[in-house]
Amino acid sequence: MSRVNELRLIARVAQMYHIEGVRQAEIAKHLRISQATVSRMLKRAIEEEIVRTTVVAPSGTYAEFEAAIRDRFGISEAIVVECTEDRDGAIMARIGEAAAHFLEATLQPGEIIGVSSWSETILRMVDNIHPMKSGRARQVVQTLGGMGDPTVQTHANQLTTRLARLTGAEAHLLSAPGVAQSREAKLVLLSDPYIRETIDLFGKITLAIVGIGAMEPSRMLARSGNVFSSRELAEIAEAGGVGDMSLRFFDADGAQVKTPLDDRVIGMTLETLGNVDRVMALAGGQFKTRAIEGALRTGTIDLLITDKFTAARLVSDKAPGQDQGGLQNGTV
Repeated sequence: MSRVNELRLIARVAQMYHIEGVRQAEIAKHLRISQATVSRMLKRAIEEEIVRTTVVAPSGTYAEFEAAIRDRFGISEAIVVECTEDRDGAIMARIGEAAAHFLEATLQPGEIIGVSSWSETILRMVDNIHPMKSGRARQVVQTLGGMGDPTVQTHANQLTTRLARLTGAEAHLLSAPGVAQSREAKLVLLSDPYIRETIDLFGKITLAIVGIGAMEPSRMLARSGNVFSSRELAEIAEAGGVGDMSLRFFDADGAQVKTPLDDRVIGMTLETLGNVDRVMALAGGQFKTRAIEGALRTGTIDLLITDKFTAARLVSDKAPGQDQGGLQNGTV
């Protein structure tokens, strides 16, 4: 009976502390035992399963989906957001809101942020960030060429400069097209000291924020002119490409897909992205699911923020891309 008596006292201590809200020092005084004994009993209460911790996920959160994505793809974190419609516009809005909150909550002082400039979802994130009262980040670096059609180019430049202003950082624009006309033209552009200065910062980025593209470019990217032709995209698809991050393509297994076209991109490579301490990817939508799966398998992503519909497809046992209606225009 001695064990029963011991456990009874442990249970009483646990009840006073966890349910009645009595402080350890007061419990010790009340029961005429030392505070060290109270502390040991509280620990024993957990070991004996007298006290069990239960986390109840709030309505509108999807802890099971998040855990399943972490387990299946081996990433550090996943955030799955509520969304009433499996529609690109609604999905971008919800992901943008969640990404803004997460960035505000986790941004470290002196952070160097890399941002892909042609993502509508990242633009939605920036739209939802509140100005930080004191300078938090050190620099915001544009990681994909931002020059293009003047009617769209302002979006890319504003995304970088607004994020810098909101986080108290210094903006570093990549004043070059995302896709050069040729490898030789790219080399000429890279000789510009201002462009080289920004590219040299890629290796110092501590937080990279990227979108994930399907083989069909988003409306913003297509309008910018920073895209490959349909024939060139078909060449990448024939080589196994299913999607891209900053116009760096990968296959369904996450392996890089390199063609001569890769030499024309002015922006961060997947190798450099993989060396960044924290990479946050924002993406969702039915026709991006296959691309998101491939991106998660590249080993570069630490955190994915997506919607509940996409999450359900990502953790389903169907083959990648099944029932997705083929590759269509993605806008996230």
